[in-house]
Amino acid sequence: MAKGWVKDLYGKRLKELLERGEYWEIKKLMGPTGPHAIVEGKEVIMFATNNYLNLANDQRLKQAAVEAIEKYGWGPGAVWAIAGFHEILSELEKKIAEFKRTEAGIFFPTGYATNVGTIPTLVETGDLILSDQLNHGSIIDGIRLSRAEKIVYNHCDVADLEDKLRKAHGKYNKILIITDGVFSMDGDIAPLKDISKLAEEYNAIVYVDDAHGEGVLGEGRGTPAHFGVDDKIDIHMGTFSKALGSSGGMVGSDREIIEYVRNTARSWLLSTGPSPGAIAANLKALEIVMSQEGKERVRRLHENANYFRKELQSIGFNTGKSETPMIPVIIGDTKKARELAKALFDDGIFVVPIVYPMVPRGTERTRNEVSAGHTREDLDKTLAAYEKWGKKLGII
Repeated sequence: MAKGWVKDLYGKRLKELLERGEYWEIKKLMGPTGPHAIVEGKEVIMFATNNYLNLANDQRLKQAAVEAIEKYGWGPGAVWAIAGFHEILSELEKKIAEFKRTEAGIFFPTGYATNVGTIPTLVETGDLILSDQLNHGSIIDGIRLSRAEKIVYNHCDVADLEDKLRKAHGKYNKILIITDGVFSMDGDIAPLKDISKLAEEYNAIVYVDDAHGEGVLGEGRGTPAHFGVDDKIDIHMGTFSKALGSSGGMVGSDREIIEYVRNTARSWLLSTGPSPGAIAANLKALEIVMSQEGKERVRRLHENANYFRKELQSIGFNTGKSETPMIPVIIGDTKKARELAKALFDDGIFVVPIVYPMVPRGTERTRNEVSAGHTREDLDKTLAAYEKWGKKLGII
């Protein structure tokens, strides 16, 4: 048991979180996740996962995982750097390079571990990181672990980025520009074509976290492919935990860079890897996304997202700058965002309220993540519930 004063201290802090409405009420899944799921014993239409291509419960991924466990066992035994890794990981890393259209690839146990491990290996004292204002928390933590100086540029503001590049030019050993490809709270897209042009002009390195772009944009290849700048991005970071329906993170780049990361990233060197089953499922997911079937799933995904976004707007909701299947309903009030999410859940629709500190105060919202597996009936039922509760709660 903790000392009494320690328990009291954190009990008080927990109470403050509850009073501010910033406590996460995490619900229990009671089966696989998909367009429909059983949550807390209730059947719901699922809008709270990043399972964009409906692969998380795909039979082929499950079968690949089972076969790998039968062949390689369940656990890796130790960190890869010490005990070695199963040959299937080499296959996955070759497929990552093919997917990212780079010379080489590396797999990390999680997307978070990818950013907090890779970013500090690329920069050091005397370097500068220019980071988008709305970059993901894992990027922010990776920057904090580095010894580089950091400057934040206004969200997707190319003019502000250029101004900061101009002022920094010649003052640092190297400059690293980091941006999400698709931003996880607003669903808008980084202007990678303009960013890559500026990077060439100022001889800066570009690092793109494409966790929410892979399987969504560029016929599934991601945000750099969407803009046709694959070859202009120095570091392609991504994750298997969103559209690819599995878990783990990845980086694609030149062979020398990948091997340097492998030998210096602490979150790779000091982390025991996942089960061989997860690695096999990731390999199968990439095969599907890179196939013609994958392109068709992407097409259905955008058809669903465009319909859902347009109808939400016609009802009177504010969907912000979303251009992707990540669609916020911006409410601007913590209490009403939570009330709306609860009312929708009671009606069989699972969405997540997103409040401060995840988003700035005044932009509280529900976050809706559309899937290729949602039917028009699913979308229409959800839209009807949004309209009903939006009016009852005085949001629209």
